Amino acid sequence: MTKKLRLLLVDDHMVVREGLRSLLGTDARFEIVGEAADGLTAISAVERLHPDVVVMDVSLPGMNGAQVTRKLKESQPEVRTLALTVHEEGGYLRSLMDAGASGYVLKRSAASELLRAIEVVGEGGTYLDSSIAGQLVSKLGQRRTALAPSSALSEREREVVRHVAHGYSNKEIAAKLDVSVKTVETYRYRATEKLGLHSRADLVRYAIDQGWLADN
Repeated sequence: MTKKLRLLLVDDHMVVREGLRSLLGTDARFEIVGEAADGLTAISAVERLHPDVVVMDVSLPGMNGAQVTRKLKESQPEVRTLALTVHEEGGYLRSLMDAGASGYVLKRSAASELLRAIEVVGEGGTYLDSSIAGQLVSKLGQRRTALAPSSALSEREREVVRHVAHGYSNKEIAAKLDVSVKTVETYRYRATEKLGLHSRADLVRYAIDQGWLADN
């Protein structure tokens, strides 16, 4: 039997938490282990309840989502954070990704996208809301990072980075490319070394700057 993903819901609006509880509590893949209405309580709850994924609003009393995420990455690095927010501005996304968030989903998105995001993040992947990813491409199109060009990567390495940026897990990428999970890990490691990047968040941001998410 597949282990359920343990979720902590963090939002300062009770009606939002109730809605999430109603949606996620009936899904056999998930177990809601707790809730919090502010950043400090969220950090305490994570230490006490050990969730797999924290589904968290960006704007919280006391500490905002980026601050909470950064604190959790320092104290509980195995816990993954998924931002659920109304903010569509690229600055919020970049702030969360810099802090170490594993995903970013808009509250106006379909329930199916949130469910998909939680599953991907829970499996160790990185997920960007399809809407905001497309917006970021258009906003960042005029400025490319000074990182190594994508031509430094092999075609397979580029494919793997693209799939990671779209939120697919190593297992899913392996199935798409018809290779082993170990091979996917090797391609990703090589890409990371060539680009001088050291996290999934870095790869996601690089893919955005390269315009690879334009087809979201």
